[in-house]
Parts: sequence; C-alpha cells; structure tokens
Amino acid sequence: MKKAASSLASGLAGQRVLITAGAGGIGLAIARELAGHGCRLAVCDVSETALDAFRRAIPNAVAMKADVSEERDVMRLFSQVSDEFGGLDALVNNAGIAGPTGGVEEINPDEWRRTLDICLTGQFLCTRAAVPLFKAGNGGAIVNMSSSAGRHGYAYRTPYSAAKFGVVGFTLSLAKELGPFNIRVNALLPGIVAGPRMENVISSRAEQVGVTADEMRARYLSNISLRRMVDPEDVATTTAFLLSKAGRNISGQLIGVDGNVETL
Repeated sequence: MKKAASSLASGLAGQRVLITAGAGGIGLAIARELAGHGCRLAVCDVSETALDAFRRAIPNAVAMKADVSEERDVMRLFSQVSDEFGGLDALVNNAGIAGPTGGVEEINPDEWRRTLDICLTGQFLCTRAAVPLFKAGNGGAIVNMSSSAGRHGYAYRTPYSAAKFGVVGFTLSLAKELGPFNIRVNALLPGIVAGPRMENVISSRAEQVGVTADEMRARYLSNISLRRMVDPEDVATTTAFLLSKAGRNISGQLIGVDGNVETL
C-alpha cells in the first residue's frame, strides 16, 4: 500500500525553534507562522522595543536581546535556549542588515565589516552553537536567510550582496557536512520584500542614481517576472514547509521566494 504524503504542517507541533532577529519583519512573520503550528519558540533581537512587543504578542516564547555578530551574546543565547528547552530542533538564521548603499570607493570599511559580521558571521556563530544540540537530539534543520542578491550581482550594494553570496556557499557546504548527522540545511532567497526596510533601500538607491523613489520602485518591479513584491508571510510559510515532515528530504537547496527576480 502506498504511503500517504505528509501534511504540509505535520511534524511542526512541539518543535523547538530559534529564530534570530525574530521580533520584527520577516523574523516576526516566521515566528507567528510557527507559533500557529504549535512550535516552541525562542527569538533574539537587538531592539528591546521590538522584544517587548513580541513578548506581549507571543508570551509563551523565549525572547532575549542578542547581537548575533558578538560571540558572547550568541553563547549566552544558546545557553538560555538549552536551559529552557533542553535541546533544539531547528534554527532559522534570519538576522541581517541592509548595509550601506554606494559605489565601492565610497563605502566605509567599517560598514563593510559590519554588514558581513551580521549577515554572514552571525550565521556561522549561531550554527556553530546549534550543531552540538542537533547532534545530541539525533538531527535538526537549519534555514539560512540569503537573498536574491545572493544569486545576482547588486551594483551599489556590494557588502550586502557579498554577504548573501557567502550565505549560499555556507549553506551548500553545511548541507554536505551535516547531512550524515540527519541535519538538513537550506537557504531561502527572498526578493523584494514589502516593508520599511525595502522602502529605505529604494530611497537610498534612487538618491544614488538620481531618480525619484517612485521611479526606482518601478524599476525594481520591472525586473520581477510576477511584477510584485513578496510579503514577509510568503517567506514564513516556506520556512514552515522546510521544517515540517513534508520537507524531510529537502537539503542543500537555494529556494527563491521572490516572484522570479530576473536581475538586480
């Protein structure tokens, strides 16, 4: 008799999941989606204001302040998660910043380093702390947040694009390294995600090339096959799928959630 396919939500209830930068934006959308499926959540963020609002919205979750680019913060975060949950089933490496906009000769080296520290090194530090917990629990899943900028070159956004290309290499390497331990690793590549952060990027890019924000927004949309931005909830539901039993044989994949961005 043929085995029935897993429900898209099966296996999520009770999962212990840590989401970095989980108190706002895409991270908050992921937290809400997973909470709705019965996951036990822990989030970190650098904004106390966002964390306070998160605690009111999802009171049963663990929420603490931590900068993922700081090793001491990461170790403290994972110590608390281990104490609270007794282990971990999934890690969503969502933390990132937009980084500076400008020509390569204009970019401050400190801004370059900060972008890579948060968008790439932060994922390394969190993964490094999570893997022993996964191995102790006989497996787990990691979702790394890359970007369509990790697939296409992105003029005037070189620090961000370089970091997101780095996430792609990190993901593909980890999937090979950790697969024998039943640890799945995938990357999501969101495109133009609606929200304040994207509006700031559009405004900065418009100023850089000397056009209006409306014209720059239209240029971005013209390079997307579906001619629309994606919502944070689109990224959240894809994350839930990857963590569910339905995604149990998906690893080492770069999954665009972008309406098919053709170029940047």
